[in-house]
Amino acid sequence: MAITAAMVKELREMSGAGMMDCKKALTTTEGDMDKAMEFLREKGLATAQKKAGRIAAEGIVMLKVSDDAKKAVAVEVNAETDFVAKNEKFQAYVAQVAEQAMDTTTTDIDAFLAEPWKFDTTKSVNEALAGQIAVIGENMKIRRFQQVEEAEGFVASYTHMGGKIGVLVDVVTTVVNDDIKEMAKNIAMQIAALKPQYTNDSEVSAEYIAHEKEILLAQIMNDPKESQKPEKVIQGMINGRINKELKEICLMDQVYVKAEDGKQSVAKYVAEVAKANSAEVSIKGFVRFETGEGIEKKQEDFAAEVAAQMNK
Repeated sequence: MAITAAMVKELREMSGAGMMDCKKALTTTEGDMDKAMEFLREKGLATAQKKAGRIAAEGIVMLKVSDDAKKAVAVEVNAETDFVAKNEKFQAYVAQVAEQAMDTTTTDIDAFLAEPWKFDTTKSVNEALAGQIAVIGENMKIRRFQQVEEAEGFVASYTHMGGKIGVLVDVVTTVVNDDIKEMAKNIAMQIAALKPQYTNDSEVSAEYIAHEKEILLAQIMNDPKESQKPEKVIQGMINGRINKELKEICLMDQVYVKAEDGKQSVAKYVAEVAKANSAEVSIKGFVRFETGEGIEKKQEDFAAEVAAQMNK
């Protein structure tokens, strides 16, 4: 029997389970809606999805680095409360997710969730997650992951506040020693603290620059004093502000936080360490994950919640 999009939609609305899980359930049960629903319940997916409306904005970022530091992965797994995020059982599960993500060949989160769970290949990653939700009792979500590989150097890592922030730095270098490793960790700490958006200004698109210039021009034209200045002066002001912004959002142009003179850029710091160790060093890229970043956290009204429970 052909499984239609309408059937998948209907089962999804009935169960609250994910689209891919619904399609799998219908395929397995040859389109029988009741049996498909039972399939989801048996797998724990329908039950788990009852919790899916609750916002999972806490959690942990975990990093895994290979023994030779040539490959690493960052994963973020969310839960509803910080209490669960600190739970040993939750952290052990996230470590397994990181191990799975280290070996995956996909970069797509949906494809990752559909993969066989390496610790029990009778389940998918998503089904194993549903089992954890049933055990732990909170909504959980594998939000994202990213691998970094570097054959011509190594991957440095830094975890801040027990997993609130995780950073990986891709370092290309002709020399690997303690000085270079320390430099890379300092760069990772810089990224954690100052949250750059790009490695260097070559990554910034022309569209982004043009958009920022439009905003700056509008700000100037809305200022009675500034708008009266000559066009050449206005353009100079805009370019100056753009350059200042780039120094804030581009890692290599940022002021190195440990600089004694408060002026040395990250690029100059890297060059200084490279020269001292007769090495050629460049920072190729980085990954920075912050737990719950961009997730709108629900403001809980516990009095209202208790009242609602009493009125059921």
